[in-house]
Amino acid sequence: MDDLLKTLRISAAGMKAQGTRLRVVSENVANADSLPTQPGGLPYRRKVVTFRNELDRTIGLNTVRVDRVKTDQSEFQRRYDPAHPAAGADGYVLAPNVNSLVEMMDMREAQRSYEANLNVIKSSKTMLQSTIGLLR
Repeated sequence: MDDLLKTLRISAAGMKAQGTRLRVVSENVANADSLPTQPGGLPYRRKVVTFRNELDRTIGLNTVRVDRVKTDQSEFQRRYDPAHPAAGADGYVLAPNVNSLVEMMDMREAQRSYEANLNVIKSSKTMLQSTIGLLR
């Protein structure tokens, strides 16, 4: 029974970490077309989530945690739009360093990991209910 409770805690930590990742990916997608409003302004910068293992002292095992949410330092995209108020003398506007295809792949990966952890919790719950049923 103790092992099932540990399994629940581990899966819950995974779900929490992937939930954070989904939130960050959603923010990136929502801001993929956000352009600066004035010359010299910077557009939205993509964010990425990093994870770490952390000892959960209550169960005595490592669980996944969000280490931090950091900004992606890759170069901004450039779009030619000389009529835009933030366009430079060359007619280009800096655009976010967000690639929607990459974000969709990250979202899908986070979603699958979240679902896998949820399925572990469902299975553990079923096993606990079966055990309680046997004890009656």
